[in-house]
Amino acid sequence: MKRAPAAPCCPPPSEGVDLRPVEGVAADRELATLGKALGHPARVQILRLLARKTTCVCGDIVEELPLAQSTVSQHLKVLKDAGLIRGEVLGPRICYCLEPRTLRRLKALVGGL
Repeated sequence: MKRAPAAPCCPPPSEGVDLRPVEGVAADRELATLGKALGHPARVQILRLLARKTTCVCGDIVEELPLAQSTVSQHLKVLKDAGLIRGEVLGPRICYCLEPRTLRRLKALVGGL
Protein backbone atom coordinates (compact mmCIF):
# COMPACT_ATOMS: atom_id res chain seq x y z
CA MET A 1 0.00 0.00 0.00
CA LYS A 2 1.47 3.32 -1.07
CA ARG A 3 1.52 6.08 1.55
CA ALA A 4 0.09 9.44 0.63
CA PRO A 5 2.55 12.32 0.85
CA ALA A 6 2.58 14.09 4.19
CA ALA A 7 0.29 17.07 4.14
CA PRO A 8 1.37 20.32 5.70
CA CYS A 9 -0.85 20.35 8.76
CA CYS A 10 0.26 23.62 10.23
CA PRO A 11 -0.42 26.87 8.43
CA PRO A 12 2.55 29.15 7.78
CA PRO A 13 3.53 31.16 10.85
CA SER A 14 2.98 34.87 11.11
CA GLU A 15 6.04 36.82 10.05
CA GLY A 16 4.96 40.03 11.80
CA VAL A 17 7.39 41.79 14.09
CA ASP A 18 6.84 41.13 17.80
CA LEU A 19 7.08 44.47 19.58
CA ARG A 20 6.39 43.19 23.10
CA PRO A 21 9.01 44.20 25.69
CA VAL A 22 11.65 41.68 26.74
CA GLU A 23 11.87 43.07 30.26
CA GLY A 24 9.31 43.59 32.98
CA VAL A 25 6.93 41.47 34.99
CA ALA A 26 4.96 40.09 32.03
CA ALA A 27 8.13 39.24 30.08
CA ASP A 28 9.62 37.55 33.16
CA ARG A 29 6.50 35.40 33.60
CA GLU A 30 6.51 34.51 29.92
CA LEU A 31 10.18 33.50 30.02
CA ALA A 32 9.59 31.42 33.17
CA THR A 33 6.67 29.63 31.51
CA LEU A 34 8.70 28.84 28.39
CA GLY A 35 11.69 27.80 30.49
CA LYS A 36 9.51 25.45 32.52
CA ALA A 37 8.19 23.88 29.31
CA LEU A 38 11.79 23.28 28.21
CA GLY A 39 12.73 21.93 31.63
CA HIS A 40 12.73 18.26 30.63
CA PRO A 41 15.24 16.66 28.23
CA ALA A 42 12.48 14.72 26.44
CA ARG A 43 10.72 17.99 25.55
CA VAL A 44 13.96 19.41 24.19
CA GLN A 45 14.37 16.22 22.13
CA ILE A 46 10.85 16.62 20.77
CA LEU A 47 11.58 20.20 19.70
CA ARG A 48 14.79 19.10 18.00
CA LEU A 49 12.93 16.32 16.21
CA LEU A 50 10.26 18.71 14.97
CA ALA A 51 12.92 21.21 13.85
CA ARG A 52 14.54 18.53 11.64
CA LYS A 53 11.30 17.66 9.86
CA THR A 54 9.94 19.56 6.87
CA THR A 55 6.40 18.30 7.44
CA CYS A 56 4.31 17.82 10.52
CA VAL A 57 4.97 14.78 12.66
CA CYS A 58 2.40 12.35 14.00
CA GLY A 59 3.34 8.93 15.36
CA ASP A 60 7.00 9.35 14.44
CA ILE A 61 7.67 11.10 17.76
CA VAL A 62 6.90 7.97 19.79
CA GLU A 63 9.13 5.89 17.50
CA GLU A 64 12.04 8.31 17.98
CA LEU A 65 12.01 8.45 21.78
CA PRO A 66 12.53 5.68 24.32
CA LEU A 67 9.30 6.66 26.07
CA ALA A 68 5.77 5.29 26.30
CA GLN A 69 3.04 6.81 24.13
CA SER A 70 1.32 8.28 27.20
CA THR A 71 4.54 9.95 28.37
CA VAL A 72 5.20 11.45 24.94
CA SER A 73 1.59 12.69 24.84
CA GLN A 74 2.05 14.43 28.19
CA HIS A 75 5.26 16.13 27.01
CA LEU A 76 3.52 17.23 23.80
CA LYS A 77 0.71 18.72 25.87
CA VAL A 78 3.17 20.76 27.95
CA LEU A 79 4.90 22.06 24.81
CA LYS A 80 1.57 22.88 23.16
CA ASP A 81 0.19 24.62 26.26
CA ALA A 82 3.33 26.79 26.33
CA GLY A 83 2.81 27.66 22.66
CA LEU A 84 6.10 26.11 21.49
CA ILE A 85 4.35 23.68 19.13
CA ARG A 86 1.06 23.45 17.28
CA GLY A 87 -1.07 20.38 16.86
CA GLU A 88 -3.60 19.89 14.10
CA VAL A 89 -6.08 17.04 13.85
CA LEU A 90 -5.38 15.13 10.65
CA GLY A 91 -7.77 12.22 10.37
CA PRO A 92 -7.42 9.96 13.40
CA ARG A 93 -4.08 11.50 14.38
CA ILE A 94 -2.72 14.79 15.58
CA CYS A 95 0.17 16.25 13.61
CA TYR A 96 2.65 18.46 15.43
CA CYS A 97 4.99 21.17 14.20
CA LEU A 98 7.04 23.96 15.74
CA GLU A 99 5.56 27.38 16.43
CA PRO A 100 8.30 29.65 15.01
CA ARG A 101 6.83 32.84 16.44
CA THR A 102 7.09 31.50 20.00
CA LEU A 103 10.63 30.25 19.36
CA ARG A 104 11.60 33.73 18.12
CA ARG A 105 10.01 35.21 21.23
CA LEU A 106 11.95 32.80 23.47
CA LYS A 107 15.17 33.82 21.75
CA ALA A 108 14.37 37.50 22.29
CA LEU A 109 13.49 36.95 25.96
CA VAL A 110 16.69 35.03 26.64
CA GLY A 111 18.67 37.68 24.75
CA GLY A 112 17.16 40.30 27.04
CA LEU A 113 18.72 38.75 30.16
